[in-house]
Amino acid sequence: MKLAVASGKGGTGKTSVTASLAALAEKPALADCDVDASNLELVLEPRLRQRATFSGGLRARIKPGHCIACGKCEELCRFDAIFFDGPGNGRVPRTFRVDPLACEGCGVCAHFCAERAIELLPTDGGEWFVSDTRFGPLIHARLRPGQGNSGKLAALVREQARETARAAGRQLLLIHGPPGVGCPVMASLTGASMLLAVTEPTPSGEHDLERVLKLARHFEIPAFVCVNKHDLNPALTAQIERRASELGATVAGRIPYDPAVTAAQRRGRPVVEHDPKSPAAQAMIQLWKEIPATFTKSECDNSRAISAR
Repeated sequence: MKLAVASGKGGTGKTSVTASLAALAEKPALADCDVDASNLELVLEPRLRQRATFSGGLRARIKPGHCIACGKCEELCRFDAIFFDGPGNGRVPRTFRVDPLACEGCGVCAHFCAERAIELLPTDGGEWFVSDTRFGPLIHARLRPGQGNSGKLAALVREQARETARAAGRQLLLIHGPPGVGCPVMASLTGASMLLAVTEPTPSGEHDLERVLKLARHFEIPAFVCVNKHDLNPALTAQIERRASELGATVAGRIPYDPAVTAAQRRGRPVVEHDPKSPAAQAMIQLWKEIPATFTKSECDNSRAISAR
């Protein structure tokens, strides 16, 4: 079974909720698909076991020794990534160069270069990791600044986590998704058995929750909603819950504002582990109980075929 935790916007407390569910679940496998700003590891103290590089695409490079400075590449580049300030090579005093941050790797320049002076090389897009935590194996990643294809890296993390869960005999894969509704979110939700959407009682929280619930409905994923810090605006909390029900989601619980969550984060612990009697921890424990019975141990034992999807 695959439970994805997501939010329409950042800052709703999704990481805190995911970490607490990891502590409450029985032998889960974990995936942090928030590859642009991976932070689940901050409260799980992972011990690195394996690391691998990620290439998100191709980038052009001009070989100065072959360039005759004809300018065709600069003329054709629609991304303005080619500049006439490269080193000389004995034949011409200056050659062209490619700005790797502006290049999109389309390959037009290489295709039309008569001198074959341009090559396309794999990018160093970041890294992905396999780590061990006290709750279970964690697959996470770090996309390098300025690199694209975050959806591709999120999909890689999800698939590696699925394989790791299968190899370790873990029946529950808990996926920490990124905020928003873009490519990495869709990659995180692919194949999920259930979505838990964490929101907050603010206008932006309500607006962006609606977007992520519509995304879940598009992919036909059963959705549950949790309102974090609900007591900061009880009226808006009730409005959000009504709207969630209208969109076909099930309201799974409320979490109050609690300084114990901040204290737990400072210690690098989920709040249910740091202070299990605190109001927020008790609410998260109740939230886990409200997760449908398909995630109980007995049902997981009967769902091996589903978890292998």
